[in-house]
This record gives sequence, C-alpha cells and structure tokens, in this order.
Amino acid sequence: MNAARHSSPTSADHAVQRSSSAGSGTGPPPEEIAARFAAGDEDALAAAYRQLSPLVYTLAWRSLGNVQDAEDVTQQVFLAAWRGRSGYRSERGTLTGWIVGITRHVVVDALASRTRRADTERAVARSQEESVRRHSGDESEASLNRVLVLQKLMSLSPVQRRLVGMSVYGDMTQVQISRETGLPLGTVKSHIRRGFQALRRVMETSG
Repeated sequence: MNAARHSSPTSADHAVQRSSSAGSGTGPPPEEIAARFAAGDEDALAAAYRQLSPLVYTLAWRSLGNVQDAEDVTQQVFLAAWRGRSGYRSERGTLTGWIVGITRHVVVDALASRTRRADTERAVARSQEESVRRHSGDESEASLNRVLVLQKLMSLSPVQRRLVGMSVYGDMTQVQISRETGLPLGTVKSHIRRGFQALRRVMETSG
C-alpha cells in the first residue's frame, strides 16, 4: 500500500502487515478487540484490521472508484485510528462505527485532493495551450509581415532598402546598424524612418 511506502515503518504498519498475513479465523469478539485496541495492544490493531479492512476498502472504493486509491485510504484509516486511539470511547459507540467515521473523513480528504490535483492539471494544460497558441499566432503574424515587407522593399532606394532590411531581417538596432555601416546614427534613423514611411504608403495603396 502506498501510504506504507511513503512513510517510515511504525508499530502500526507492522501490526497491519501482520494482520494481512494472518489467517482468517473468527478471532476475539469485537468488544474485546475494541478494549484492547484502546489500551494500545498492537495485536488488537491487527485483529481490527483483519475484521474491518474489507468494510473500509469497500466504502473507499465506492466513493473513489479506484483500486489504488481505495487501498491507500484503507491504510491511512487504520494508521489514523491507531494514532488517534486515545479518542475512541466505547460508551459512545462501537469500534466499527468509529473507524467508519474516520473512513468518511479520509475519503473526503482524498476526493478534495483529487479535485485540487485535477484543477491544477487543467490550469497547467490551459496555460500551455494558450502559450502555444499565442506563440504560433505571433510567429505567423511576424512571418507574414516579413514577407510583405520583403515584397515592398524593392520600391525603396538602395540605401533605405539595405538599412530597413538590416533592421527587419537582421533584427539589428539602429545603433548596431550605424556601427556596422559606418553611417552616422542620425542618418541611419532618418533613412529607416523615411523607408518605413514609404513602405507604409505603398502597402496602404496596394491594400
């Protein structure tokens, strides 16, 4: 069972393991088991597990619909019962009823955990889908813009065509273009600005 694997062995773990490998004899009466359980008798824990674990498992499986989850809940219920055995009072009800109450609480926690996990997984999936969609849209729009610009570049002067091409296709800043070409920064800015203005007019006319 997962709960046992995820925690260090305890006396309760060993008692439950003993109960799993024990025979299926009738065992002591429930009242005796309950009294010894409350007194901290590990053999009583094993006997309680042997008698009540099928009921706990069935309740868990009906609520969770998953064998592994039902097994985990069964383990958690008996470990919680053992650790909280000082809270059991025979005058308030049977040990069976007390453990069934613990089962309900553990099942509710398991369902809540499953819901939180599912919500988290859906949120992550939506975020990833949106990221992919946005990235794809940006890339498609950018590619289209570059194709349109390339088609219209031939209408510019050679200098403007070179500088605008370095800006658009080389992803260079105006300072980098100035350093690369040796042209003054002001001249680069002026050529690029006029080049984009000319491109805009051509696109508006052709659109």
